[in-house]
Amino acid sequence: MDKQSLVLKHLFLFFVMGMIYFTLEGFWNGKANIIMLPVGGICGLLTGLLNEFPKFFNLKMWQQTLLGTFIVTLIEFISGVILNIYLGLNLWNYSSMWGNLYGQITPQYMFLWSVILPFGIFVDDFLRYKFYNEDSYYPIYENYIKLITLK
Repeated sequence: MDKQSLVLKHLFLFFVMGMIYFTLEGFWNGKANIIMLPVGGICGLLTGLLNEFPKFFNLKMWQQTLLGTFIVTLIEFISGVILNIYLGLNLWNYSSMWGNLYGQITPQYMFLWSVILPFGIFVDDFLRYKFYNEDSYYPIYENYIKLITLK
């Protein structure tokens, strides 16, 4: 794939994953700020790229989920520090929750991301298969079965 096609593919995946993140944010909180689209796009693109590098080809679902959870949590923390603390946008504040770090991330949301990530992995693999003729994808329920059974 040439460089321009690769950039367009990643922009497409970035936008779709960002829209899913933005939509989930709206359902969960009853509101969402458009700035969450690029935050979600970065999370989705980076976690989707995990199984695109030879070093990570053979990761089990629990390993992809664990790495993805740390990626998303790190991006959420950095975004929160920039958007909420530095810019004062106050998009979220978890200061009242147990285990929070500067009110930006919590263990509870890390767990929630670990539950959502197999869905995100499915969406990324499905989009790559349907639009870019890449490797096949597993049905979404298989991602969760693999996560639960540590396969």
